[in-house]
Amino acid sequence: MVTEVNGKRFEIFVHAPEPVHKRHRAKQGASGASTGTALTSPMQGTVVKIAVEDGQSVEAGELIVVIEAMKMEQPLNAHRAGVVKNLSATIGETVSSGSTLCDIIDA
Repeated sequence: MVTEVNGKRFEIFVHAPEPVHKRHRAKQGASGASTGTALTSPMQGTVVKIAVEDGQSVEAGELIVVIEAMKMEQPLNAHRAGVVKNLSATIGETVSSGSTLCDIIDA
């Protein structure tokens, strides 16, 4: 990469220890804890969208809530198919990392 600072050109090289295609890529939208029924927040943030209601049936991968942190939105998807219960998230609420947002139980 070539960049210019104060009229001087610099050529920058970045060493990549492994090919880019082998690196782990994040999924579109994160899912919370995949063990048990609880969907937990992976980070501290503010709830900006709730896409489901308590008692609603969902499929694995379906959007449940969206958390915003540092002006970036993180969609949280269902980690399993089932019925949403104990939905405790509310829009505008600040949640901490690891806090349970809802349970997804067997239908």
